[in-house]
Amino acid sequence: MPAHLTTPQEYSLIIDKYDTWMFDCDGVLWHGDRLIEGAVEVLEILRKRGKRVLFVTNNASKSRKSYKAKFDTLGVEASVEEIYGSAYASAVYISSVMKLPKDKKVYVIGMAGIEEELREEGVSFIGGTDPADCTLEPFSLSSFTLDPNVQAVLCGLDLSVNYTKLSKAFQYLTRNPGCQFLVTNEDSTFPSADGLLPGAGSISAPLRFALEKDPISIGKPAKTMLDCIQAKVKFDPKRTIMVGDRLNTDILFGQAGGLATLLVLTGITSKQDITGPNASPIVPDYVTQSIGDLRVVGEQ
Repeated sequence: MPAHLTTPQEYSLIIDKYDTWMFDCDGVLWHGDRLIEGAVEVLEILRKRGKRVLFVTNNASKSRKSYKAKFDTLGVEASVEEIYGSAYASAVYISSVMKLPKDKKVYVIGMAGIEEELREEGVSFIGGTDPADCTLEPFSLSSFTLDPNVQAVLCGLDLSVNYTKLSKAFQYLTRNPGCQFLVTNEDSTFPSADGLLPGAGSISAPLRFALEKDPISIGKPAKTMLDCIQAKVKFDPKRTIMVGDRLNTDILFGQAGGLATLLVLTGITSKQDITGPNASPIVPDYVTQSIGDLRVVGEQ
């Protein structure tokens, strides 16, 4: 059973115990463009106590630079170097792990954040926000020209997903030998300011069904994301804690990396998911209602 934190002493002990704090963002620090009460104060408390703070998000709609602008708008202190998104991790994976040759390309189902990170890593791409692909016109295979240099399809959250993008991706994955099927993450949903919406995993689902094949997933809970962070930041996993709102991504990510885990109930996961008769087998180390609960430490 997870430890349910409720007292100032319990919150103080957990802050003292861990030096590096990794935070999911959506559902933990904010909902859409609305901050969760107390989030900023808690981050300030951690920094004043000399803790390293990192932000680890599966949201691939924004690049790290764009995310920095959102942090600034909401009044949350963060540097670009502290932000790790699945778009960034995907670009690093393609350039450094796959080592995609410079003359090869990626076909993107996704938004500007993915394109910005691929560009930063020197990876060529097509699709994405290209107006020719963002169309509701019927797709015609007879007028489609296959680009033989496409060696990967990368799929993330795409609010303009359509049949043309899915059809082109399918063609590359079935007709270009060795073309890799990659997804930024497999989140089925994400918490918007006004409620749940289909996530990046729902965008790639039609391709998985058509191909009868699972993609390589790069974001949480995959270890690829942690490898990306460890390549840039030195930390002791035994003194590191992952704070998240989703069991099958945030908490599983922490557990797979040997980190402690703190579940907050302000996002996807409810109390019934961890205590009810059909409770998840994924059990966090600690549970609290909201990240804002840790403010009591600053009041002591």
